[in-house]
Amino acid sequence: MGGFFKSSIGRKVAMALSAFFLMFFLLQHFAINILSVFSPDTFNEVSHFMGTNALIQYGLQPVLIFGVVFHFVMGFILELKNKSARKISYAKNHGAANSTWTSRNMIWSGLAILAFIVLHFIDFWFPEINTKFIEGDWSGLHDGEFRYFHELQEKFLSPVRVGAYVVAFVLLMLHLLHGFTSAFQSMGATAGRKKTLQNIGKAYAIIIPLGFIVIAIYHHFNHIH
Repeated sequence: MGGFFKSSIGRKVAMALSAFFLMFFLLQHFAINILSVFSPDTFNEVSHFMGTNALIQYGLQPVLIFGVVFHFVMGFILELKNKSARKISYAKNHGAANSTWTSRNMIWSGLAILAFIVLHFIDFWFPEINTKFIEGDWSGLHDGEFRYFHELQEKFLSPVRVGAYVVAFVLLMLHLLHGFTSAFQSMGATAGRKKTLQNIGKAYAIIIPLGFIVIAIYHHFNHIH
């Protein structure tokens, strides 16, 4: 296994697999959050199930955290390993003309997204951990009603926070525009499928982040007191 991660191909495959895992989670996360726009009651019920199910809390949640950390650490390692080689390639081939701005700046968009994840954890995950594991309250209730929808709306009262979320998801969109297709290429996707994968990747990279932006803006302007 150590030899696998020491090879360039091994690191790229590991990066691609972690990317697939995180993209699946992002899709699932969006599917739940969009319920808050159409049916607050359903959103509350699904959120309570996800937040109290033992398999999710003790099994999948640690795997998700590991996946996030692994993906970013592996991304930084790949960037460091490829930096000198990329400089030589750019000098010979004029890299700016042969690659997109997004592909050349994945490390920076990745860092910005990592900062956003920290903010997101502070907003949602840390309070949830405190309520359930420190205070010992697994009821999901506040004043006799499920608290999830109300807490979601409270987070989007501040226009500054909403603005931060919008910027973060625009950067995520740029990150995904390159990362989606790159992940499939690392797994050996053929050149003949490149156009199809690019189209699917563009649709995913635009629709999912845009959906999260719509959710944030919707709750900012439709706060229920």
